[in-house]
Amino acid sequence: MRNLLNFIIRYSTWFVFAFYVLLSCMLLPYRDDYHASVLFSSANEVTGGIYKTVSGVTGYFNLKEINSSLQESNASLENEILNLRNRISEYKAIVENMDSVDFSRFNSHSARFDYILASVINNSTRHPRNYITINRGTADGVNRGMGVVDHNGIVGIVNVAGPHTARVISILNETQHFSVKIKDTPFVGSLSWHGGDPSIAYMEEVPRHAKYQIGDTIVTSGYSTTFPYGINVGTILNRVKTSDDNFYVLKVRLASDFNTLSTVRILKDTYKNELDSLAVYDIKVED
Repeated sequence: MRNLLNFIIRYSTWFVFAFYVLLSCMLLPYRDDYHASVLFSSANEVTGGIYKTVSGVTGYFNLKEINSSLQESNASLENEILNLRNRISEYKAIVENMDSVDFSRFNSHSARFDYILASVINNSTRHPRNYITINRGTADGVNRGMGVVDHNGIVGIVNVAGPHTARVISILNETQHFSVKIKDTPFVGSLSWHGGDPSIAYMEEVPRHAKYQIGDTIVTSGYSTTFPYGINVGTILNRVKTSDDNFYVLKVRLASDFNTLSTVRILKDTYKNELDSLAVYDIKVED
């Protein structure tokens, strides 16, 4: 305590000087409008910088919540597009088969497709057979055989579903094949991954008479209950030389980036059970 008092007494002159300087600075704006404006402008600059920094920090921590909200909005919009595309296909069937179509079933506006949002909790891209684990399961409506997409394109197919998690067979799996077609054409092929680059796959069994251009879009064919027609898959890079004279193989750059996969959507088709049940029957034609 004595040392503190000695310190204050020793430098008392400086303390008095600092007090008067501070008091002068406080009184100056009240006596001069110019100095007041300069002081307040400087104060606003400082506080503005502080608020900007605080906003940036809090905004960073809110990114996850914002991203989740955007994903939900995108999924909702994409779901509407998917259902509208399906209804357009049905209306085309009406035009092409005016005498054989039951018009009453088109009066219902119930949506056929829906999305279930999920987060990726594990993902591999370096193995011959890659899988993805998501944080949704049967308790959330996820079942085996459902298609999985992200905001860019298709990702894979659910093959094992537990109550709260599920495993997805990735496109990056050499044993898995997907039915695809060149957009706006009737030309269908089979998409498969040959290992190596996680951004490249191959569309096989493309007829030799197929018309295409480099950069054309590859989409799902709609020939299965897993994916409806028109979901983005990738773009054509070039044609690969093969020994088969009847078919082409096209090199495709995948639309989805599997190295940064974080949020996916499981595609729910309300017609799936009905269509799958019809597929088990063999149709026999009598002579």
